[in-house]
Amino acid sequence: MPLYEYQCEGCKSKFEVLQRVNESNNKALVCPNCGTPEPKKVFSSFASLGSGKMAASETAST
Repeated sequence: MPLYEYQCEGCKSKFEVLQRVNESNNKALVCPNCGTPEPKKVFSSFASLGSGKMAASETAST
C-alpha cells in the first residue's frame, strides 16, 4: 500500500496516510491535528537507500 502525504488547508500541518491505490479519495479524510476536512494531497520527496557516497575501495576499482 502506498503512503500518501497531505497538507491541511486550515492549520498547514502535514501528515501521511497509508491507503490502497483505489482509496486515495481525500473527501473522507480530516486533519488529525485540527479536524479540518478534505486536506490537499502533496507530492512527497523520493526516498532511497544508501549514503550517496562511494567508499574509497569502490572508487579505486572503477
